[in-house]
Amino acid sequence: MIKNRIALISAVVLLAICMLLFFPYPNNPLIGATVTFMSFPIQTDDGLVWKGIVGSLLFLIAMALLIYGLKKFYVVLAVLVLFLYAFIPVYLITAYQETVASGIGAISYNQNGKCTFDTLDNYEQMNGDCQFTLKNHSKHPVSFELEFMDTGVGQDEMKMVSLMNIAGPYKMTIEGNRTEFIELTEILDVSDVSDHIYSGSTSDIHFKLIEEEKERIF
Repeated sequence: MIKNRIALISAVVLLAICMLLFFPYPNNPLIGATVTFMSFPIQTDDGLVWKGIVGSLLFLIAMALLIYGLKKFYVVLAVLVLFLYAFIPVYLITAYQETVASGIGAISYNQNGKCTFDTLDNYEQMNGDCQFTLKNHSKHPVSFELEFMDTGVGQDEMKMVSLMNIAGPYKMTIEGNRTEFIELTEILDVSDVSDHIYSGSTSDIHFKLIEEEKERIF
């Protein structure tokens, strides 16, 4: 089954390097990316991400070495490696958060948030409503401040999700081993905000958690 042991070992080493380059903890490395490959951001609004391009090339080389190093079943094993590469970080992060992590390091976000905005009749106020779910994997309560972030195309020109910060800061506490559904509904004074949406909704919700001098970006 093994044709070239050195090629297989090299493939494993390169895959480990690729995973470490953009490991999705403590921050999400794909925030703001407009072009991605696997777990690698290739391009953002600011241009090409060379680290992501290098990581992508290393990943492709690793897969080529994996196939070259096997005599048979290389297609099946290559597909299996792709699945393992995608899911291993998730299990490692969950195991770490449920055993060792503390504070905001133990908080996870399922990426299923949603924000909706509607301009009120006076055009100087907006109704903002954001819903998302956070989970505290540790046994102890975690307190933090939450700050919303605009990401993606046009984030520098048109404010949307970050409008919720007008009513902030949002101070929250999630009890130990608790999954918390959070809904924030605010009347936002946008009279001094020059560039903002007038209505709309998005499920691309990202934010920053702040605990004393520590920060995490989701």
